[in-house]
Amino acid sequence: MQKKLHVVSLGCTKNLVDTEVMMGRLQNYALTDEASEADVIIVNTCGFIDAAKAESLGTIMNLHEQRKEESVLVMTGCLSERYKEELSKELEEVDIFTGVGDYDRIDELLAQKQSRFSEQVYLIGTEERVVSGSSYHAYIKLSEGCNQHCSFCAIPSFKGKLHSRDLDVVAREVEGLVKRGYYDFSFVSQDSSSYLRDQNIQDGLIYLIKRIELIEGVKSARILYLYPSTTSLKLVTCIGESKVFHNYFDMPIQHINDDMLRLMKRGFGRDKTLELLRAMRALPNSFVRTSFIVGHPQESEVMLEELCDFAATFGFDRINVFSYSDEEGTSAFGMDGHLDDATIEQRAQHLGNIALHVTHKSLDALIAQELQVIIDGESDEHESLLSARALIWAPDVDGEIYINDREIDEALGFGQIYTVRITERAGDKLLGCVIA
Repeated sequence: MQKKLHVVSLGCTKNLVDTEVMMGRLQNYALTDEASEADVIIVNTCGFIDAAKAESLGTIMNLHEQRKEESVLVMTGCLSERYKEELSKELEEVDIFTGVGDYDRIDELLAQKQSRFSEQVYLIGTEERVVSGSSYHAYIKLSEGCNQHCSFCAIPSFKGKLHSRDLDVVAREVEGLVKRGYYDFSFVSQDSSSYLRDQNIQDGLIYLIKRIELIEGVKSARILYLYPSTTSLKLVTCIGESKVFHNYFDMPIQHINDDMLRLMKRGFGRDKTLELLRAMRALPNSFVRTSFIVGHPQESEVMLEELCDFAATFGFDRINVFSYSDEEGTSAFGMDGHLDDATIEQRAQHLGNIALHVTHKSLDALIAQELQVIIDGESDEHESLLSARALIWAPDVDGEIYINDREIDEALGFGQIYTVRITERAGDKLLGCVIA
């Protein structure tokens, strides 16, 4: 009988691409949603912050309790890489440990039932991957590693320096996916706006945009995870002129106070950050997403107030709020002026309430507007509703539109683009009617 595989991918979409590479190497297994039926269980872990570490370890332990005898439990990814010595000694529940260097050799590790931590971080080349979760959208990884030195981030310590994929390799992957029916793409990396800088090319994303625009069949694209000091006004203009790439800007700025940005080692201060954000916001039908960290060592009440005022008034479409996580190996770890957990949580809750209001305001602005949307399937809310998202939005993070009416007679197809008139907002969801 064909062996069964259960896979869990935690953390970011970059992790998901690596998970899909492993699935591509293990296509002789039958995928199963039931861990108790699986002969092999793989958990691709996240080790970015405390909450992600706890989720990864909790997932490992829960799956160990569910697994059947003689099954193989594999722990891979960032957490496994970052704490490889400690986890290999302490986690007896895991049969095979591997980090961030051997995704394309997972079949070898299983065959040999061997743990391995290669020194070089894996970056997808031309390997086949099994795209999961969608029949029309795929994430495309641009690079691995990061050359930034943010005070709070440990990623460079286990992912290394920036290593970009060749542009032709990226284009060939997109071309291959288009042939398989995919037409919507999100380009991702730790610092997407530094793409090709390790090959001495500035504004590499401009070259990417021009190349992807030449591929017939790409209908929709967006770039995730821009970094302020490596994003240029020229790039913003290029995105604005593209007929394929949306005016979608995901640029985590983390704070807006000059002193805090300096402490965070972000490279840009308030004025230059605002110049970029205003250029993005000025483009027609633009969508601007950002992230903030509260509770960083030495963050004062005055700094927090400046951040909250800015978050509430700038006009963002979405805001992610993170509580500062004290990570060993970072420069913030040894700073004076650490805040207690209760204060950090209180600040995160306050900014989180502002972020929710910002989202509602952005959604309200779409009422009575006509949007291009993709219908994904039946909604989990009610059998009479269809679940869709605006074409410009990134999957899973920017929201959901419920389709509860239509003015066309033909049957609606999943994974297809329609024009929808937004009729109302219900909480954090929009309702709409298909009109074309």
